Amino acid sequence: MAQFGWNALLQIVSHFFFIMVSFWALQALRIEHLIKKDQVTRARLLYILLAVAIGLNVSNFFLDIVVQTKNIPFIFST
Repeated sequence: MAQFGWNALLQIVSHFFFIMVSFWALQALRIEHLIKKDQVTRARLLYILLAVAIGLNVSNFFLDIVVQTKNIPFIFST
């Protein structure tokens, strides 16, 4: 039962970490010329939503790699 707790903690930390990394990476884009006047709030929301979408996808990929790596020994067991 404790294993589920550690897996949940790993997933939460992984999601937050990759969301922060993707938000940091998105700030390197210069999209000021695409934003209309008086739409700063929407642009910030777009940055946050893109960071969440990218971060969760990268985190899920990372977590899938971890799970599949744990399953590799089952290939050789009979």
